[in-house]
Amino acid sequence: MRVAAGDLVFDVEVSGPDDGDPVLLLHGFPQNRHAWDRVVPALNAAGLRTIAPDQRGYSDGARPLGADSYALPLLAGDALGILDALGIESAHVVGHDWGSAVAWHLAARHPERVRTLTAVSFPHLEAYWYALRHDPEQRRLSQYLAYFVSPESTAGLLADGAAQLRSLFGDAVDPVQVRHYLDLHTRPGVLDATLNWYRSGSLLAEHEGLGPVTVPTTYIWSDGDLAASRTAVDRTALHVTGPYRFVLLPSITHWQPEQAPERVTAEILRRVNQRQEV
Repeated sequence: MRVAAGDLVFDVEVSGPDDGDPVLLLHGFPQNRHAWDRVVPALNAAGLRTIAPDQRGYSDGARPLGADSYALPLLAGDALGILDALGIESAHVVGHDWGSAVAWHLAARHPERVRTLTAVSFPHLEAYWYALRHDPEQRRLSQYLAYFVSPESTAGLLADGAAQLRSLFGDAVDPVQVRHYLDLHTRPGVLDATLNWYRSGSLLAEHEGLGPVTVPTTYIWSDGDLAASRTAVDRTALHVTGPYRFVLLPSITHWQPEQAPERVTAEILRRVNQRQEV
């Protein structure tokens, strides 16, 4: 379905019982709402109503020009606008990769709209920023950012049949799903728009003063994930004052929703059904 939020129109997959507790699923780069395809059926079967949007830049009706249009507060505002349009006062929020950055922002700045938070892959932004300053491993892992923000990255990622873009997934994601993501990002203007999430500078600009997360939170990270160092991962707990659970997925890469959907789903359900940690 299409959902209008402000001046933008988002493609949103809504499924599950109408009276189920709402779960907002926020994807990362370079995916779209289909990153959750192996998670949604089990959440719906558990009685939850899922809302999975193609976020700003990924939806045809929500692709403004310019990196400034992709600052993190605007991305979080999109999520709130989608909830408002659907008449949802608050939701369980789940994010992966960039979707996690949006989810952390929502939970810190708009806790009244977030029942619980399940963040997958990416740590709290203040923990990430600390690691960038103090941890050589995080600086090494984050070297890709310089390429993504460069003007030549669009052409480079799309060259030779999008070979670089395809290589990001390795063997961790089903080829059919990878083909779906590539079909999206090889359309004119799409990759430039989705790379604007990086080019906006939000990963670095929005950490200061983000503040603690007070809502019940689960943070899922895997030891094969190259987005965050263990320093950033471990320091995330310092920025959550609500009930907190850390989950380590061994031998899993960065693509947790596609590669380990059963475990991700189980942890979402655990957080949704148990707001207070045992």
